[in-house]
Amino acid sequence: MSRLKKESVEEVTKKVLDNGGILAKLYFDMQSEKPDDLQPLMAEMINNNILKAPGVVYCYGSIDEPIKVDELTYSTSAALTILFKDFGALLNISFNYAPAGVEILKPEKEYILKTSEMQSIVLDVAQISVNYSQYILSKVLSKEDFEKIKESLERREKLGKELLEKAKKNEQHGEAKP
Repeated sequence: MSRLKKESVEEVTKKVLDNGGILAKLYFDMQSEKPDDLQPLMAEMINNNILKAPGVVYCYGSIDEPIKVDELTYSTSAALTILFKDFGALLNISFNYAPAGVEILKPEKEYILKTSEMQSIVLDVAQISVNYSQYILSKVLSKEDFEKIKESLERREKLGKELLEKAKKNEQHGEAKP
């Protein structure tokens, strides 16, 4: 039975990699004053966030026992092997969960991105930046000023999505770019 599961994982991995997927090992760390909280918090982040993130096909790994790093602080780390549907999914996890390290396991040579994929990735990065900016601004601006900026950012996001859809349609119809 375990042999069947292993072959199944290998088949899924090959199929995803053949279609633009990426297999990577990501390293995460977490610190707290309470050592007993660290492993459950890390497991929660993995199970409730990383495993459920768009573009994550599967994830497995291990969480280390907490170690004392100074008088008040304990630390734990996790090494996760993750199969991503595409580069954008890897980028999103990296931006949203800030791994301490990333090691690309496969593909081993080059990775080719279509123009539409690059555009989508750049827009995703821009959206993550906007979300972060909104969070910061919500903490430092008055409610009225924040709402004005939020409306402006939402209009900008809508325009970006429309431009991306237009570019995808043009690429599908084989239209030349200027």
